[in-house]
Amino acid sequence: MKRALSTVVFLAVALLVGACGERPQTNQHGVRFDAPPWTGSGAQPNTGTAFTASGWQPGDRNSWEQHLKARMQFSQNEYTRIN
Repeated sequence: MKRALSTVVFLAVALLVGACGERPQTNQHGVRFDAPPWTGSGAQPNTGTAFTASGWQPGDRNSWEQHLKARMQFSQNEYTRIN
């Protein structure tokens, strides 16, 4: 009985001490500023990806905003989807 209790206490202490050893989660390269969303996400600049909406050209801010407005109006607006 004492051996089981001491094993449980030892494991609990080991877990508590192990939690104190967490390393800080910082970026090694410093702060990186993200690119604006309308610039695209392809490996090559201004190429887009397979998930790029048709009619949208990467890098075109006006086209990006128009696609967001259309998406909000036609697919994410519950009032227009019900009717």
